[in-house]
Amino acid sequence: LAMLNRTEVSDFILLGLTDIQGLQHFFFISFLLLYVTSLLGNGAIVTMVISESRLHTPMYFFLGNLSCLDVFYSTVTVPKMLTGFLFGHQPISFGGCFAQLHFFHFLGSTEAVLLATMAYDRYVAICNPLRYTLVMRPRTCLMLAVASWSTGFVHAMMHSVMTSQLSFCGHNRIRHFFCDIKPLLNLACSSTSLNMTLLNVVTTSIALGPFTLIVLSYLYIISFLFYKVRSQKERWKSFSTCASHLTIVALFYLPVLFNYTPPSSGNSPKRDVQVSLMYSAVTPALNPLIYALRNQEVRSALKKALGRKL
Repeated sequence: LAMLNRTEVSDFILLGLTDIQGLQHFFFISFLLLYVTSLLGNGAIVTMVISESRLHTPMYFFLGNLSCLDVFYSTVTVPKMLTGFLFGHQPISFGGCFAQLHFFHFLGSTEAVLLATMAYDRYVAICNPLRYTLVMRPRTCLMLAVASWSTGFVHAMMHSVMTSQLSFCGHNRIRHFFCDIKPLLNLACSSTSLNMTLLNVVTTSIALGPFTLIVLSYLYIISFLFYKVRSQKERWKSFSTCASHLTIVALFYLPVLFNYTPPSSGNSPKRDVQVSLMYSAVTPALNPLIYALRNQEVRSALKKALGRKL
């Protein structure tokens, strides 16, 4: 009977961001530009990290992973959203909806863990420079990257399996531009209390765990620079290597903490949509720009690569 119930809804309809015709064209152009920026910028960074031998360091290895993630991350939601602006409400199949939910949470939670790994890398580089090559060996970096991706995958798998077990009957309109957990839970006919608990407990830990590690790493870095490094110039030079990472952490975490920390149930759907837009479309486009603008090595590698092309 549960199976019969569940197949009553064979697809969902994504209502998207807006019904106002004039706004749809404006949004289409804006988000298309952001998406293209994300693909080109992150693609350029991945290519550079692979091809430039002097960027074969742990910091850039993790940056390459982050850029790769961002390409996939924006691709999970933005193309479907763009077709919505052009053709109105978007139907999405049951399977397609859960695939979108899975990959969105897989890539999002991987990014949270990866940002913590990058903070640890900065901590070792600044506070233990002599042991840096010993601690951050290529094998260790690879293991840390695999651990980040695996954590994200397991976390997303839990949500997609648990959400797909619910029965959906009747109402199938999702007030969002992609299949996220909370809008789907609102449509379920069966009890969602376990799903809500998982969302509040597990997802909050996946968000707050790495965030705590990032804060601790930076507290260590700041106190180390303050007490151990005498020259102002040296302090600034060391800290400037963290500036790009810190900016990205702020861009990623402010919306995430806003959206996924309890109480999840009382949040307004409209605010959830706006916050999701920030980290699915805007942040992936800004990340490569932040690294290119703030980082001398990335800039010179870019110039060299462009020089070769021209």
